[in-house]
Order: sequence, then C-alpha cells, then structure tokens
Amino acid sequence: MTTKPEPVKQDDAAGVATRRATMRLLDAVLRQGLPLEAAMPGATAELDRADDRAFARAIAAEVLRRLPDLDALIDTATTKRLPGDSKARFALRIALAQALALGTPHHATIATVLPLMDGGPRRLVHGVFGTIIRGEAKLPEPPGLPKAISKRWRKAWGAGAADAARHAIAAPPPIDLTLRDPAMTMQWVERLGGMSLAPGHVRLARGGAVSELPGFADGEWWVQDIAASLPARVLGKGEGRAVLDLCAAPGGKTMQLAAAGWAVTATDLSEPRLERLRENLARTKLSADVRQADVMAEEPEPRFDAVLLDAPCSATGIFRRHPDVIHRVTDRAIAALAEQQAAMLRRAAGWVKPGGVLVYAVCSLEPAEGEGVADGFATERDFIRDPILAEELPDGIIPGAAGRVRVLPGALGEAGGADGFFVARFRRA
Repeated sequence: MTTKPEPVKQDDAAGVATRRATMRLLDAVLRQGLPLEAAMPGATAELDRADDRAFARAIAAEVLRRLPDLDALIDTATTKRLPGDSKARFALRIALAQALALGTPHHATIATVLPLMDGGPRRLVHGVFGTIIRGEAKLPEPPGLPKAISKRWRKAWGAGAADAARHAIAAPPPIDLTLRDPAMTMQWVERLGGMSLAPGHVRLARGGAVSELPGFADGEWWVQDIAASLPARVLGKGEGRAVLDLCAAPGGKTMQLAAAGWAVTATDLSEPRLERLRENLARTKLSADVRQADVMAEEPEPRFDAVLLDAPCSATGIFRRHPDVIHRVTDRAIAALAEQQAAMLRRAAGWVKPGGVLVYAVCSLEPAEGEGVADGFATERDFIRDPILAEELPDGIIPGAAGRVRVLPGALGEAGGADGFFVARFRRA
C-alpha cells in the first residue's frame, strides 16, 4: 500500500497534524523524488504556525538522515518485511526517529503517529514500535549511508571520505556567514560569538532565528557555507571589471562579487529565484544588473573579464543540510547532469574576453560532474588551466595537484566541516 497524502482533520489531537505533514514530506521525497524544500509549501500548507512547519521539516530531515538504520530496526521487528512505500513503514520511521533521535517521549510519539494509520494496520505499528522500544534499541552512531551512495563515494574518494560523510550527516551543520566587508571580520566574530576560518567569514553554532541576529537587517552579512564562497573568492578583487554570474540565484556569489568591487551581471532562468536575489541585494545595499536568461538560449558575446558558472547539479555536496539528496539522486541523473554541465560550460566560455577568467563550480561530490566536466573542457583550444593557489583559499582547504579544488567530507572537520564542492579555473588565451 503506497503512502497517500491525507488532509489535516479537525479532530486531530495536538501534534497529529504536524506528523501528517511530515508523512506528506517523506512521501514527496522518497516516493515522488521531490527535493525536501520544494515539497514544504504543499506538504505543510495546512499548518498555520511557523514552528509547526519547522518541526515537521525537522522530523522529516531526521528520518532522511537515518533512513537506512531506521529501516534496519523496523525489519528486525517484523516477521514479514514491510514494503518500502507502505504507510506502516512511513509511520514507524517517523515514530522511531522522534523516540530514538529527537528525544520525544515514547507515549507522545505513538499517540501522534497512530492516527496517521486511518484505514491502516494500527495494531501492527503499535506492536512493532513497542517491540523495538522494549528491546532498548539504539540507532548507530554515526548513521549509515544508503548503500548506493556509500559504494559510489568509497570508489571515488576512498573509505576515509565515505566514513567522514557518515559523521557529517549525523547532525545539521553550523551556520556560515559571508561578510559584506571582510575588514570587519574580527569585529563580527566578537559581536556574534563565532569563529572565523577566512577573511570575510564567520561561523556560528546552529540555533535561533538567523534573521534576528545583529547585522542581518542592516545587510552586513548573508548565510553561505564556506565551501560555497570559494568560486567567487578565487576571482579576487574586481576593481571595476565586468563579471557574469550565471545561474546566480539566490545570490550569495553575486553579493560576494559586488562586495569585492566587480561590476556584476547576474542571470538565472528562474524569475522567483531572481526575486530572492533582488531582495538580498536590497538588504545588503549591493548592486548588480539582474536579468532572467537561459544560458543555453542566449548568444554568447565575449565582453566579460570573468565568468562564473556554478552549474545546476545533483547537489550531493550539501547532504549535511539537505539529507534528501542522497535518497533522490541516481547514476542516470548524474550522467545526464554532467552532459548538461559540459554544454553549459562551453557556452559560458563564449562570454569571456581574451585574457579573461572562467570559473566552473558544482556543489556535488560526484566526479562526473566535477573533474569529468573540467577534464573535458580542458581540451578547448582557446583556454588554459589557471591553477588555484593555496593562499587564495581558507586555511585547511588545499588545491589538488592540477590546481583545482575538491572539498570532500572531512574537510575542516575539527571546525565543523564544509559542504562538498568542486572548483576549477581557466583563462582564455
């Protein structure tokens, strides 16, 4: 029996509506293949309170962080394996994630989950949950990765990186801020009670509303993982030169470039995402020429001193914050994305002036999307590799032998880690 989204019922006990929304979120991710954030508006539409919507997301994210381990526990307590898309399995995942990972009292957990089984096997869910809890089961630390992901990352990066990924997914990461004025780094470290890993960067412990922190309303900083700041960092100071930021929304790199003195043209295919970019520019009091455009439809003209392409990708590098990605991305999707990225990079090259710089980046841990695309482009006659130097990067992030940057799980581990990322730089001859 497949999970089907159910409406919120007026006679639901407190907390049940939130769990119903959680089930809709998990259904959207695991059965329909939607990103968790994209599923949020529809799945939580019936929840009036922002904290209820946030809690539904938190439960769903915890289920996704620990899905292989939750399923393994469920399978030990059933005589016949529950189908992966059964409503009973979804309900048990939600219950066990709360009881064993989030610390929700057991009675409250089962009381808010059993109503999800209208027309389904309530006694089965209650019995399996009780068996597991009475057996004093615990979830393993660190969590396990899906088999396909573990196999692929071990093959690509070795057992050490795959094991580091298990530690990284265990909890949401810290919050990284990029400052509008890097000269104010230590002042903001002191004011916000954080730490800095590079000029213009502040890292904070997770917790509390970001929008209520000092400096947010005044546009002094924006949220951006330190790995995501690397592509713009390696372009250096703009000094009034022209840069094209492709696939720019929601604008973290656009703001970095504008703050660094570049004359920025920022384009993206999505108008709603561009609206967020405009809002971010307004808040930070930075300026850019913002345009809706399709990279593959626009005719390139070599008129920019630099072009930055942070290409659409599998996003497996951001699995710490978005654990849904490791349950949605397939080998076929990765291959298709790599082909699209290679075509976009060739098109992006056409906007670069002679002597200008082209930066290619993806927030992916898949070699096909990073090294594979860069290696293919390296044969382009008009471009040469422009090695990235260690002094251009935060301490602890080291360029590889080819002068490219590959941020793997475990990087900056003692300081709280970083997203997976790939960055390569080329120069037009």
